[in-house]
Amino acid sequence: MITLIGNILATEGLEFIHCGPVPACEKCRFKNTCIDTLEEGRMYKITQVKDTQHPCAVHEGGKVKVVNVEKANIKALIDSKIAFEGSNIVFNPPLCDKKCDLKQLCTPNGLYEHDRCKIIKNIGKAPIKCAIGLDLHQVILEL
Repeated sequence: MITLIGNILATEGLEFIHCGPVPACEKCRFKNTCIDTLEEGRMYKITQVKDTQHPCAVHEGGKVKVVNVEKANIKALIDSKIAFEGSNIVFNPPLCDKKCDLKQLCTPNGLYEHDRCKIIKNIGKAPIKCAIGLDLHQVILEL
């Protein structure tokens, strides 16, 4: 899909989370292309940077470039019983109220509870032991 991003950020391979519009975006003539094509809270990856530039009141330098993006693959921890490469799952983060070093992988940015995903790769066991004793595997998920 096509969107706009600040010239300084416009680099192929860059991943970013769309945080939604700011008030200045509401009256911008590029809003439909820039903001409305993206889903708030999702992680995207720039796949192509085009030469076209437009003025922007929000981004540093006052200019944005046209880019192609796709939803980025996301690294997450899931129950080892469902961690099979190529399978489709509904993402449900572990029910846990502990603060631990795995929290970011258990509830990664850009992924929501009940998202339908495909397991692209099973990386293997969690990097450290789960605080509540779950058998977790680290996977790469595609939305």
